Parts: sequence; structure tokens; C-alpha cells
Amino acid sequence: MAVQAGLPTPSTPENRREAVTFLLLFLLAFLPYVNTLFNDFVYDDHFQVVDNPYVHSFRFLRQIFTTTVWSFQGAQGATNYFRPFMTLGYLLTYKIAGPIPFGFHLANLVLNGIAVWLVFYLLRRFSGEHVALIAAALFALHPIHTESVAWIAAVTDLELTVFYLTTFLLFLKLPDASHKWRARAFMCAVFAVALLSKEQAMTLPVLAVIFEHFYRDDRETTTPWEKISRYAPLWAMAALYFGARSIVMGGVTSIVLRPNLSWYHAGLSGIALVGQYLGKLIWPAHLSMFYVFNASEHLTDSAVLLGLASLLLCVILFAELWRRAHLLSFALLWMFLTLGPVLNGRWMPASVFGERYLYLPSVGFFWLVAWAAVHLWNPAGPGVRRSLARAIPVMLAVVALLYAVKTVRRNREWRSDEVLYRSTLVTQGDSPQMLDNLGGILYDRGDLAGAEREWLEALSLADANPNALDNMALLRQHEHRYDESLDYSMRALRSNPVYTIEHVHLGETLALVGRAEEADWQFRIATTLSPLSTRARNSCGKFLFDAGRLEDARAEFERSVAVDSTSQAYDRLGDIYFGWQDAPRAEQAFRHAIALDPFDSHAHIGLGQVLEFSGHPGDALHEYETGLEANPLDTMAKAAVVRLRAAAPGNSVSH
Repeated sequence: MAVQAGLPTPSTPENRREAVTFLLLFLLAFLPYVNTLFNDFVYDDHFQVVDNPYVHSFRFLRQIFTTTVWSFQGAQGATNYFRPFMTLGYLLTYKIAGPIPFGFHLANLVLNGIAVWLVFYLLRRFSGEHVALIAAALFALHPIHTESVAWIAAVTDLELTVFYLTTFLLFLKLPDASHKWRARAFMCAVFAVALLSKEQAMTLPVLAVIFEHFYRDDRETTTPWEKISRYAPLWAMAALYFGARSIVMGGVTSIVLRPNLSWYHAGLSGIALVGQYLGKLIWPAHLSMFYVFNASEHLTDSAVLLGLASLLLCVILFAELWRRAHLLSFALLWMFLTLGPVLNGRWMPASVFGERYLYLPSVGFFWLVAWAAVHLWNPAGPGVRRSLARAIPVMLAVVALLYAVKTVRRNREWRSDEVLYRSTLVTQGDSPQMLDNLGGILYDRGDLAGAEREWLEALSLADANPNALDNMALLRQHEHRYDESLDYSMRALRSNPVYTIEHVHLGETLALVGRAEEADWQFRIATTLSPLSTRARNSCGKFLFDAGRLEDARAEFERSVAVDSTSQAYDRLGDIYFGWQDAPRAEQAFRHAIALDPFDSHAHIGLGQVLEFSGHPGDALHEYETGLEANPLDTMAKAAVVRLRAAAPGNSVSH
């Protein structure tokens, strides 16, 4: 078959250069983040992946696409986020790679590599290969992106950027498409995925309109209808998204997270945030996964003045570029339009300022930097200009190396919860959230004094912090100081009455002091608030089991495993069925527990009891011995091992 004229064959130098370029860019995107592959789940990863039943089973597909991203948490999961593709991505990764962080980190690295490729491909269309290569390389190496790539829970920014850039590239190619409607349909399908990845995708139709009327090469020769026909499908898809979002959430933005923040102060804070974001892009020092938000109250605040100065400089730069390098002025519009949705502090979560929010907007920044570098890298002109031109490659190499080193080092901060919280507190020492989280790490380690210190300090900064109050209630419960525990629990519930775990801990304390009816009520509230919380259901089931209400306990544990399989629930079901001498169902429950946790000593010993009861002493002995490897102090299992060994054929017992 003859090769179509004008199309390069796979063996042409052009294709080989293209392959080398794309391989180089992928390595620049991948290698600096290799040390993240063995990092743990951290911070929100535990909620969004480890404890999220939507991620563990395809039976929740309907909920993924018809509820908000935190809906699995029940009443406490109220949010403005509708991101089905994020949860779907987690689900697919979980099914392919299992419940270990490696697969999720690898997915982030692959998405980051694809994003770098797309940055190169987009900017090559606009400003040529040299500008695109420099911009994509800086995008790949800049340490401001470590949060987006190293943190599993920040995958939304990677997904958004990949599908946002792909949609815009398809939009650019519409005039050349041979099948216009097919091209528009494909563009809309990709845009739909971008919208379902993160809310910032709603800015794309605006960018498309601006580009079509003020920047596209054929804007002087196309009719208004031709222009509208190119971006109208994007607006139609956005309208469908708004409709779906309104149905799911009861409005486009149903929750104002800071109702006490006036629009005036939100505007001042937004201006301050602009200066902060530009500062981090230009000088990525003192990076942190969490920044304490302090609303700006006066026009003369230093942060507001810095933001105003930054905006003024950007306006001047835009006007200059509009005249001298018209297309490049679009880079500034890209930056500010894609950043705009995260500047409203009234709607933002605890982390109002987040480095991950710069992932997509930074494309415009690196476009400007790369264009300036190539523009200066021109030996023509006076001697000073030639000297500067010769220095540009060296400067770029030094900056790239510094970026890479900073990125590799920064990735280490994400290797575990404790490292992350401690490193964050170095720069954000007045963060109640980080102090509270660090206290939780110390408590789990058994350092109760250290945990109490962190939690009390968190409360000194925010005395109505429900998490710290609840954690102090848990600590006092552990210390058998039940009156104080109850007081902390009630304060926590006054601060946040829909927080499920507070009701669970209060119920546990009430049960310990003999107030069974009140405890039962708290557990019922917890399971009503969060029907999909296995933690709440298992705690309720344990309370019922300890109270001797075995049928009610069985029903609660069955509801728990129907939501998401846990070894704790299956252990209790095994105990209940064995107590009823229902050996087949007890054996099945214990085997389910062992499949989920091979080191579950309770399940192995329980299975040993069932097998011994059923007349399988050899298998029972094996299970007892396996259970003792994990829990060598279990006296019942040790006695069973001695008994079964003595009864085994060929063994004799000396008296």
C-alpha cells in the first residue's frame, strides 16, 4: 500500500526525534517521583481509599455517579465536591493493584507523565518546539507539583489537567477535522470526564470563547456562526453538568463553608491569595501540604498589597504582550481563569491555599517563562545581549537541577503520616489540624503524654476543634477518667453534632459506666448518620454482643459486611455462630476474616475451635498454632495445642 503523501513514516528522522523527545519528557516527569512509589497512604488517603466502601466494590457504581465525593461518610460528608471520576479511578486501581499504596502512586506518576506530554504538545502548536520543550521540562520538575503527584488524594488535579488539556487540543483541531460532528462528540466526551474529575473544568468553555474570538488564526475569516459552532458543544456539556450537579447536590454550590466570611473580606483574601500563588511559582520555598488561612480584613494588609502589586504587574505584562506577542498574552488568561475558582475562601475547605491548585494554572506560567528564555536565547544584538544568550542554557540547566533536587527531597515528606505532619508543623506550627493529627499518631504508638500535649495545644489554638475534643475524650476514656471523657465528648458534639465517631466514642464511654440505654442511643445515632461506616456498625455490634443481645449483634455485623468486608465483623460473626453451635457458618465467617487478614489470631484460633468441634483435629491444631504465632499469650489456644498433640496418634503422655 502506498504511503499517503505528506505523512511521515515510522522510520523518518522526524518520528525518531519525536519519540526521543517524548521519552525524555516522560523520564523527566517520572524519575523525580520514583521515591514516592513506596510511600504510605497519608492524611485524606485513609478516608478516600482505605476506609471508602465505594472504592472496594463495583456494587457502589450508582452511588459514585449520583452522590458527592464524601457521601459515603453520611451526614458528616456534606461537601461541594462532585467528582465521580476520582472515585472511579480509585476503584479501578484498587481492583487492579489491591489495597496497597504502590498501585495508587504509580497511577499518579503515569498521569503526571501524560500531563507533561500534553503540555508539550499544546505549547508546540502555539510557540514552537523549543518553547514547548523548555516549558514541559520545567512543568515536570517544578517542586510546586510534588503535592499533586506525591499525594494519592490529589489525583483530581492530575486527572483534571490531563482531560482539560486533551479537550482544549481537540477544540484547537476542530477546523481540520474531516468529520465535524464526530470530532465535536469526542471533544464533549473528554470534556465530560474533565468535569467529573474536578470543578475547575468549568472554566474551559470560557477560555474557548476567548480563544476563538481573540486568538485563533482564522478569527478574521470565520463567521460568527462558525465560531459559535466550535465552542457551543462545550457550553452544552457544561449545562448538562450543572443540571446533574444541581440534582445531586441541590445546587451548584450547596454549602458555604465559611458563612462568617463576608464577600468583601473574601475578595480581599482572594487578592492576597493571588500574590501568594504567584510567589510560590516564582520562588518555591517553604512549601507545605497545609497552610493556615487567615482572612484579610483591610485593604492595607501586607498580603493584600502584595496581591494588588502582583495583579498590576500582570495587567501591565498582559497589555505589553497583547501588542508585541499577542498569542502569549493568552498564557496569562490561562493562569488566572483556571486559578479563579479556588480564590473564593467562602466555598473552600480547610486548606484554602493549596499548592495542588497550581497544577493546571502553572501551564500558563511555564509557557511565559519558556518563551522569555527562548526570546533571550538569541545571539543577535549587542555584546551584553550575546553574553546573556550564552548564559540562558546554563541558567535553565541550573534551575532544572535545583527543581529536581527540591522535588526529590520534598517527596520524602509524604512517606508516612508522622513525617508529613511533623514537616508541615515546621512551617505551619499554629495549625490545629496538624497538631491534632500528630497527636493521633502518638496515641496509636502508646505515647499518651505526647498525644495529650499535641491535642491540648490544638485546643489552645481552636477551643471548639471537634477532632481534638473527641480525641481528648478517647484519651480520658483510656485512662478511666470517665467523667472528663464524657465532658469532652459533649463539647465535641456541641461543636459538630453530625460527626459520627464522636457518637461512637461517647457510646463506648457510656457503656463502660453502665449507662446502657444512653450508649445504645448513641450507637444508633452513629449508624443513622453514617450507614456506610463499618467503624460505627462494628462498634454498635460489639456493644450489643457484650450486652448479650446476640441476635441484634449478628444483624449489625451482617449489615457491616454488606457495606464493606472487615475482619473485625467476621470475627464477631464467627463467635456468634460458634456460640450457637452453627459450625458451618462459624467456619465460613472465620475463613472470611483470615482471607482479609492472614495475621488475625482471633480468626485462626476461632477457626481452630470450630474445626476441633467438627472433628478435624489435625486442621484444628494447624489453626491454633498459626494463631499462636501472632498471639503467643492466648492460654486457651496453648492448652488446645497441648491437648491435640497429646491426642495425636503415636504420641504418649507421661504421668
